[in-house]
Amino acid sequence: MISSTAELAHPERKEIARYLLSRGLDPVELIPAPARVAQLLGAAAPPIDFPDGFAPRPAPLDPAPLPDDPLPPADVVVITWTVDELAGLAQVLTPGVSPQRWHRYTRHFADYQDKIRPHAPAATSRRLGSYLPTRIGNTSVLCIKSELHLNQDGIKTGEGTATLPVKDFFKQIIDEVRPSVFLTIGTAGSVFDDFQLGDVVITRAAKFRLADEFRNEPFNGQIFRSDWALPTSHLANARDLMRRFVAELAEPPFGPPHPGFVFSGPLIEAPRNDPDVKLELAGRDMPEFHPILTTDYFEYGTTTNRLDKEGAAVEMGDAVLGLACAELIDPPRWAVVRNMSDPVINGDLPAKQFHLNEQTTWAVGYYTAYGRWTSTTGAIATWAVIAGL
Repeated sequence: MISSTAELAHPERKEIARYLLSRGLDPVELIPAPARVAQLLGAAAPPIDFPDGFAPRPAPLDPAPLPDDPLPPADVVVITWTVDELAGLAQVLTPGVSPQRWHRYTRHFADYQDKIRPHAPAATSRRLGSYLPTRIGNTSVLCIKSELHLNQDGIKTGEGTATLPVKDFFKQIIDEVRPSVFLTIGTAGSVFDDFQLGDVVITRAAKFRLADEFRNEPFNGQIFRSDWALPTSHLANARDLMRRFVAELAEPPFGPPHPGFVFSGPLIEAPRNDPDVKLELAGRDMPEFHPILTTDYFEYGTTTNRLDKEGAAVEMGDAVLGLACAELIDPPRWAVVRNMSDPVINGDLPAKQFHLNEQTTWAVGYYTAYGRWTSTTGAIATWAVIAGL
């Protein structure tokens, strides 16, 4: 487990996590705000020219289901979390169908409400999520945007323990959809120095690295694995499609923020980001089953904390899927597909002094500026996994 001192080191990062996870939601209904979705989907972007026979084909249900209806069956479930991630997923896997038209899902919400803190997105919207079926080749896919989240919902049950309703949601999805593969996707902080903005890690393992409200839960520190052969036959196509978004991933030249700094040189040019797919397979980019790191606050990789020795990237929820599947008799195969929305941060920057945590400022800045487009490259990598099944 993480020591209690880690909990006190970054007290502001729980609220940062909740802000980033709810960013772009309508403040009244807590649904993706139409203006924000229009902005994200309306932005100019290169066309995604999928190989013949493998272009995603969205299939809204007709007639539209009631919110309390069960989820439809599918071969694969793809679940994501934030508005930016949703926009990237919709652009790639449900082209032409805006998230505003996805079917709302409230089934058994009454069983969850006592486990969700007041003012959490799901508590306000009284909804578990939204979804839309699509197809890739001969494979049926159910895309889901969850309103539940490890970092949003918990009600304290003890010192370092809290409710975790998203685990029950995972089990409910599996029970209704009966997928053979379950993919959780979204943004993450890079932990490898050479994993750039827009790169995507794919791993069949997840580890809880909890230091806040869940720090004393028995699952803290546990690693979960799903032992199956990751399909790689379409990764070359994915890399080609991802690299058409180089312009959207370009970083601006950098210089001091105001003239009080003594600096007379030209601005520093940023390196080019060429998005790629990174795998935890023997002889590939990471050790086999190198896990995603799930935290209960906003964490990021730095040049000094060296989280790469522990995991593939850092995010805020995926190990819950591993935990849920470990409690099932016949779970689906699962994997994590996470895009690098912020690079490894310079650990020499001040983190706790001068009233400014410069490391966190940069990590949040990268996330908010690039999360939409890195989510697109992540969704393309997700497409490649499904197309290869």
